[in-house]
Amino acid sequence: MMIRIRSRDGLERVTIDNPHATISQLKSQIESQLRVPVQSQTLSANQNLLLAKTPDDWSRFTDMANPHTPISSLNLTHGSMLYLAYEGERTIAGPAVQPAGSFGRKMTMDDLIAKQMRVTRQENPHCELVSFDRDAANAFQHYVNETLAFAVKRGGFMYGTVSPEGKVEVDFIYEPPQQGTEENLLLLRDPDEEKLVDAIAIGLGMRKVGFIFTQTISQDKKDYTMSTAEVLQAAELHSEGDLKEWVTTIVKLEVNEDGAADVHFEAFQMSDMCVRLFKEGWFETDVKDEIDPKLSKMKKDVVVGVKDTREVDNDFFLVVVKIADHQGPLSSSFPIENRIIPVSMNALKDHFNRTKSLSFVKRISDFHLLLLLAKFLDINADVPALAECVLTESAVPEGYKLLIESMASAS
Repeated sequence: MMIRIRSRDGLERVTIDNPHATISQLKSQIESQLRVPVQSQTLSANQNLLLAKTPDDWSRFTDMANPHTPISSLNLTHGSMLYLAYEGERTIAGPAVQPAGSFGRKMTMDDLIAKQMRVTRQENPHCELVSFDRDAANAFQHYVNETLAFAVKRGGFMYGTVSPEGKVEVDFIYEPPQQGTEENLLLLRDPDEEKLVDAIAIGLGMRKVGFIFTQTISQDKKDYTMSTAEVLQAAELHSEGDLKEWVTTIVKLEVNEDGAADVHFEAFQMSDMCVRLFKEGWFETDVKDEIDPKLSKMKKDVVVGVKDTREVDNDFFLVVVKIADHQGPLSSSFPIENRIIPVSMNALKDHFNRTKSLSFVKRISDFHLLLLLAKFLDINADVPALAECVLTESAVPEGYKLLIESMASAS
């Protein structure tokens, strides 16, 4: 089985042959496959481990401290996520070298061409156009502008529909738990919450269609469209999304002709070549001390134009997508998850008091409200049933109405 490991170096994978292995055996596999010595490892299922700064802080994460505990007792399954902190530096095994030319196997011209990785610009996106629901886009940009003042980065996953012609419509934005700084965005993803989000999306006839993030005021003074760290994060999420029309959107402040600042949206697709290079492990992913953030560094030479190089201008990886807007089926007036102020049941009470003039189905036609309700409902039956009522604008069954009203009045 495969376990996903997230550390300061990004997301990696470890394969375990024995599903009944102990934590000690798992750590041995991490040492073998990821080159992190067992004695340096602190493992936890708690994502907050990545925010801990020192070994003393790490020592408080004890859920995986007992080396004899079977990993099966921790409910780890194929694809589960664990978090890893460690001291020191890693040594990554280099690529295997095969002899060629006069000292080994002869290389033909076809072999030589096949070994070259040629990086070129992709002229046309797979996504013909991306259209944003006005309320959803405004709720996102208003928060980063008015509350965060574009001082720290913020991100979210875009959900909506894709037409047969490749038009993407974004109808809501889910903001996962995260930690933003001036230069970096760490997504502290919650698999259980994301399952609820996906269940709501399926009930609404929607799916995950892209990633949206902000650039800070300090980044505006720098000479790049996307930094190397942003390219790596966008490529990782694009490859995870497994959707050829997947869209990456940047939101930033730009000074207009009058000297005032306007919020500006830009949409791109990461090129097919960028996603391929990421999946095949060509990128140098340690960019903590990136000298030039507009250049991505490669582990091996690639061909750009007529020269071999290990540095590629990030603009080569971006394919511009046209932007439009629309009025989608959902409202975005309910408080949004995972922000500075937690969403409480009082918000539900206030929302119902504000929307008395609307039909019940219209009152719950807000993704962020549905996500709060979903945490108290059955993910397999109740969540899709409620979302389907919203999709079809049909009457909400009396049992659900009573339950939701009682939840609102009890707060």
